[in-house]
Amino acid sequence: MGQEIDQKRAAGDGGPRRGLIIPRGQQLRKTLNNIKVTILCGFITIVVLRGYIGINLGGGSSSAETDAVRQNLLEETNRLLAHLRSDTDPDDLDDPLPDTYNSSTYHTYTLGAKVTTWDTDRSTWLQQNPSFPSHIQGKPRILLVTGSPPKPCDNPIGDHYLLKSIKNKIDYCRLHGIEILYNMVHLDNELNGYWSKLPVIRNLMLSHPEVEWIWWMDSDALFTDMSFEIPIGKYAGSNLVVHGYPDLLYDKKDWIALSTGNFLLRNCQWSLDLLDAWALMGPKGPVREEAGKVLTANLKGRPADFEADDQSALIYLLVSKRGEWEDKVFLENSYYLHGFWGELVDGYEEMIDKYDPGLGDKRRPFVTHFVGCKSCGSFGDYPVKRCLSSIERAYNFADNQVLNLYGFRHRGLLSPKIKRFRNETVNPLELVDQFGIRQRSVHETRKPRS
Repeated sequence: MGQEIDQKRAAGDGGPRRGLIIPRGQQLRKTLNNIKVTILCGFITIVVLRGYIGINLGGGSSSAETDAVRQNLLEETNRLLAHLRSDTDPDDLDDPLPDTYNSSTYHTYTLGAKVTTWDTDRSTWLQQNPSFPSHIQGKPRILLVTGSPPKPCDNPIGDHYLLKSIKNKIDYCRLHGIEILYNMVHLDNELNGYWSKLPVIRNLMLSHPEVEWIWWMDSDALFTDMSFEIPIGKYAGSNLVVHGYPDLLYDKKDWIALSTGNFLLRNCQWSLDLLDAWALMGPKGPVREEAGKVLTANLKGRPADFEADDQSALIYLLVSKRGEWEDKVFLENSYYLHGFWGELVDGYEEMIDKYDPGLGDKRRPFVTHFVGCKSCGSFGDYPVKRCLSSIERAYNFADNQVLNLYGFRHRGLLSPKIKRFRNETVNPLELVDQFGIRQRSVHETRKPRS
């Protein structure tokens, strides 16, 4: 059982304790700091030796004069050490970093005008606009939100894979009656990078009161079990649904205790308040840099010299103010709301042979997330060739489940070419019933299992 949990964590949280990319420039900065430390230490040594040599050569000096010189040398040494420590990497310091964060010390920031009566205002609006119900056929209305940067990819082929990513999400939403929005703009220049999702989500909540849940999904995540449907009724008492583990979050305060690459947020006042509190570490520049130091000091395993990211900030917020948020947070790990690609993509053929769609867990992962792969950027944690071939396998694995409805499938999980595996008939509805996505495995023509 313990081994299975460890495997889930490895599969769900980015493998070997990697969930985010550390810029190469920060590694260079650490090297330069180490060189600076060496030079300053050498300088201090010279000052100290020079002082003592001077004392010894001036043999006529009194004991009082000697003590005074030594005291001056000590003060100078401490001054240089203080300067050295101020420029040193936090990991090299003996004194702990501050364990609290107050963004108002550096910058005053808000996501927008403070909203305090959203639950009442939204309820009134829904009553006055019955043609925009928050529930359809008994199910809450969900809006899936994803996006990509406003500029073309650094790696040209990355744009092609972004297209496949949005096509994958459109297919899933079409099959499950979910609305979708693709964002390609920065609504707030202060919150760029990891943080750009927050102003998008907030604006969508306020502009679409008919939507019950906002579902955020990173562009580098793909649906890979097209039949699985989120058990939304399970979250009746929750406002935030995110992949995570309670012990890693509250007990170990681990920086990969949860993943913000794929989560659901209810459209309510609680969520607006959470977004306001969450965004305080996000403004680029000194605020984000200072917050990064606090996060590294407080979260287990988080790299040093790394500015604040949205995932670490949410973990810190939930841990530091547990009593305020915990009751409405659902840490989901019974299925793969976030599955690490490195543990999954090589096993797709075995999954096809053994299991039918609709499971959502390690047997048929609901989502495969390509954490550390930057097909759109200049570099990433993994070789580009490996990432692209793995994304191709995941996309085709999912796409076969859609093509199955029409009697086609890819010739292989690495092939864009397709072939027909089912003959046409004058009774197409019977084929949909027999081979539809919810009833049949994509690659197989064998009879349904008993």
